[in-house]
Amino acid sequence: MAAAGGSAGPDPSLSPERGRGAQTSQRLLAYSDALLSIIATVMILPVAHTKIHPDQKLGESVQQLLLAKIAVYLMTFLIVTVAWAAHVRLFQVIEFIDDVLALLNLACMMIITFLPYTFSLMASFPDVPFGIFLFSVCAVVIGLIQAVIVAYGFHHPHLLNQQIQVSENQSFYKRRILKIILRGPILCFLAAIFSFFFIPLSYVLLGLVIVFPHLSRFITWCKTKIAGQSDEEEEHHSLETFTFYLSEPLSKERVEAFSDGVYAIVATLLILDICEDNVPDPREVEKFHGSLLEALSEYGPNYLAYFGSFVTIGLLWFVHHSLFLYVTKATRLMGLLNILSLAFIGGLPLAYQLTSEFAERSHNEIEAIQVSCVITFFASIFQFAIWTTALLYERETLHPFARYGGKEHAFMFAKLALYPCVSLGAFFLTCLLSEFSTAIFHLMQIIIPFAFLALRILVRISLTVIKSAMSLSRRKVVLLEEEEACLSPTETS
Repeated sequence: MAAAGGSAGPDPSLSPERGRGAQTSQRLLAYSDALLSIIATVMILPVAHTKIHPDQKLGESVQQLLLAKIAVYLMTFLIVTVAWAAHVRLFQVIEFIDDVLALLNLACMMIITFLPYTFSLMASFPDVPFGIFLFSVCAVVIGLIQAVIVAYGFHHPHLLNQQIQVSENQSFYKRRILKIILRGPILCFLAAIFSFFFIPLSYVLLGLVIVFPHLSRFITWCKTKIAGQSDEEEEHHSLETFTFYLSEPLSKERVEAFSDGVYAIVATLLILDICEDNVPDPREVEKFHGSLLEALSEYGPNYLAYFGSFVTIGLLWFVHHSLFLYVTKATRLMGLLNILSLAFIGGLPLAYQLTSEFAERSHNEIEAIQVSCVITFFASIFQFAIWTTALLYERETLHPFARYGGKEHAFMFAKLALYPCVSLGAFFLTCLLSEFSTAIFHLMQIIIPFAFLALRILVRISLTVIKSAMSLSRRKVVLLEEEEACLSPTETS
């Protein structure tokens, strides 16, 4: 039956191969990016919800309770991002999906969603082998499912990227993408085995999952320099310019989607803590003669901490958005720095939990502020490092507006330098001023948006003054040249 008002156009999600049940993969990739960013971010919950006794000093707690958990969090967060990067490479090769591939991807996502539970076991029992074993086994299963997706895709070539479909060397592409996907699970398999014999070696192997791609690339670069010949020439000849090759960066769009997911989840986790910990019990309200407003006033510092923390997360996202607005191509180093920044962004719920948990003037208050400053500093300094790296290859990576001499260059520099300077300044203030409190710290966080506006105005005024001074000096030079030109005929006569 024809639809009312005329026949509808073809569904753009269906590929030209729709007769064989193929569909474009955009929605599946968006779903996968959102899920992976959520899983990477909620890893912080066991760390943020670590119970610290009020009589226990935070300095001792960081050493005894938090330090090991933070280290495991950073490792597992980065391993999840490695799995995400492998997923990106995989679906650069497989451009279309069918029902079987969609279900295989869902199976992969199901195992990924189980990772936070395995991390909780690792964080709570770092010396017990079962937590490491379970995490490693999950990583192996994820790799095996992705390998099955590769095998299925190459068995049905109409699902592959167009360039691979017409290539005569499909087996080379298949081996290459399997190598990218399986190197992490192989290391995790070894970590699972050694977890029952020597736990420190298991942690080393899991750490290698993170650094191995960069380490192997560095070794290849050294071999090239020493031997004076490059294996990449043969690979380039076979791979031509296809973007899944390791020297190529990840898709900028998927980097932005994953990053936005991390920022969104971190911001959401804050209100979950408010809803859980700051709703008074009816019996507590009775102590205030039934006045809910008076009962809620007891949670005033927590609300201030929430708004200050949300502003920090929101503005760090705003800086990230402003940066990638002018990034035309993200290099591999920029992608690594972005992941490191996101790892510390994921730690901001811990900063909120600490600064809202300890009462004002308690002996833990200053230490809680310092932890928050350190997390914010590293989250923002890695953003600044992305910008610095982009400037080294500005013709390839940056829009002309953001390059040296561009009209947005000075403001981008000031915008990216603001949070590192503010967090570092607040850290030193805690060392110098005994009156510095969490209330002052959170008020500083809330005021920073106005600093952004003032900064933009200040930069524009400074640039206007500089341009005016330069134009005046140029006019003086022109006038002097004209005077010399007028005097020279008189002198010759």
